[in-house]
Amino acid sequence: MSKVRMQDQREIAALPNQAVPLDVPAGQPVFTTEQLFGSSNEITIVHQGQTYRLRTTRQGKLVLNK
Repeated sequence: MSKVRMQDQREIAALPNQAVPLDVPAGQPVFTTEQLFGSSNEITIVHQGQTYRLRTTRQGKLVLNK
């Protein structure tokens, strides 16, 4: 397990009152679903020219479809 840098600890601490896993590697960006989705329940992700849909279910789970 990597050590978390002080800057990363400050950035994680600045996130809204959300649980952030302790196993996040140092330097890896952390996003909350609120940051990604805003008021929507679905976003589009383009990866290597392919389009994917990431949505939240009523039960609060994430589903990724191509």
